[in-house]
Formats: sequence, structure tokens, C-alpha cells
Amino acid sequence: MNIKNTLVILWGGVRSIPINFKLFPLKTALKFPIIISPFVKIKSLKGRVIIKNYEIKPGMIRIGFGNIGIFDQILSRSILEIEGKIIFYGKAVIGHGSKISVGKNAILEIGNNFDITAETSIVCHKSIKFGDNNLISWENLFMDIDFHKIKNLNEDNLDKELKKIMIGNNVWIGCRNTILKGTKVLDNSVIGANSLINKEFKKENVLIAGNPAKILKENIIWEK
Repeated sequence: MNIKNTLVILWGGVRSIPINFKLFPLKTALKFPIIISPFVKIKSLKGRVIIKNYEIKPGMIRIGFGNIGIFDQILSRSILEIEGKIIFYGKAVIGHGSKISVGKNAILEIGNNFDITAETSIVCHKSIKFGDNNLISWENLFMDIDFHKIKNLNEDNLDKELKKIMIGNNVWIGCRNTILKGTKVLDNSVIGANSLINKEFKKENVLIAGNPAKILKENIIWEK
């Protein structure tokens, strides 16, 4: 480890101290489960962060670190905005430049061995749930809200409902995907790059890709 990386980790560790005591009860905070990079912008910590079903260890949740060659770690800032609730079920790495925004009354659930490489945004205003062992590439967008209303000429809302996003276990999501409300992807699946997903897929072990996305191959397996 070079001097630059060592200084980034040390600086991040210092910044992480008040964040842990803000988010967790004393017994949990003293274990410093969350370590953030010095380049993370904190917009709000009004919500709650909970760790379930896993032994709490120092640095088990890392936010804003990484070294993906095509991004500048310093200029590519992560953003953390927690107005609602985040539940972690184990270890998580949320790479540099990634943004997480959880609205009031919303719940974001993140499974064990969760890994975002870089530059991915999660906007949760109802419910987004990730299973265990998910690998997410760069420049993805997960968003369970439209923000703006679409009406017909009679001023009737065409889509009033907030819908969940559910990603199963052992799912690999390639780069530059847009994953919208109503998405459901089952275990052991792969989402190809540059896809648009906004519906349920009811089969496991499938390759999903396209705009709009569809199942391209079945009975697949993938390895890290």
C-alpha cells in the first residue's frame, strides 16, 4: 500500500468516528462498522442504519473507496443521504463515486457480500432490496420513484403507485444499466450492459439484457 492510499484510509477513519456514533447505539458504534472515504459528501444522516444477522466487525461496510482505472477517485465523490432506513445483512463495499439517497419512510436492504465497483446511484423512496453476493458494475442507476407525475388530458394520474425493486442472490449487474420501479430479478442471474429494466422476471439463472430488457439465455451460471 502506497503513502497516498494509507493517508486516504487514515483520513477516512477519522471522518468515520462521528458517523458511527451518529448512526448506531454506543455498543455498535465502538466497533466502527462503517468506514467512509474522505471524499464522501454527507447530505443527511437523519434516518437509521441497522446491521442484522451478522457479527459486527470494524470496517465491514466501506463507502467511497476503490481504484477503478477509468475514474478519478478524488474528483468522483460519493454522496450519502439517509432520511429513511438502510438495513445491512453483512459486509458491503460501495465504491467511489456511488450515491445513495434513501427518502423518508423508505427502506433500502443490502445483503451480505454486496459489492459496487464505482459510480452507481441508488435512489430509494419506497423499497429496494438486494440479496446476498451481488456484484454491481459502474454507472448503474436504481430508482423506485418517477419524481414527476404523468397525467392524461383529464388530469388523471397515469401511474400513482410506488413499486419495489427486488434483486435476488448472486446477481451480477453489468455497467450502465437503468433499473426502475417494479423490477424483480431472481437468483443467479446476469444483467447485461446498457439495459433498461422495469418489470418482473420470474426465472432464475437467466441472462437479461436489452432496452426494454428481456431474457436472452436460460440455465446460465456465472463466476467472479
